[in-house]
Amino acid sequence: MIGDWLDIGHVDQITPGTARTLPVVGSDEIAVFRTLKNEFYALVNKCPHKQGPLSQGIVHGNVVTCPLHNWNISLKTGEALGEDNGCVPTVPMKVDAGRMYLLRSAVVGRRAA
Repeated sequence: MIGDWLDIGHVDQITPGTARTLPVVGSDEIAVFRTLKNEFYALVNKCPHKQGPLSQGIVHGNVVTCPLHNWNISLKTGEALGEDNGCVPTVPMKVDAGRMYLLRSAVVGRRAA
């Protein structure tokens, strides 16, 4: 951990266009996404529709499509796109020197819904 940032590993742990999950004790599971343009995002791993595992969805651009009912979720904002309504919490993250970091205060102590 550096300051208020929690080191979650090297960027090479996530293939571009995919996601990995980060279980947090007593908290919601976090999905960390890497786009084909090497942008990184973190969201709670539950679609706002039926709590589908977003980490198992298809990543295209800055969007993930839920594997259960094809809802499109913005990786930037967590908002459902198109005619769908809902939002999944985002988790601030950064990449520095090839390492991924999540904002500790946004992860530790987050209560599972």
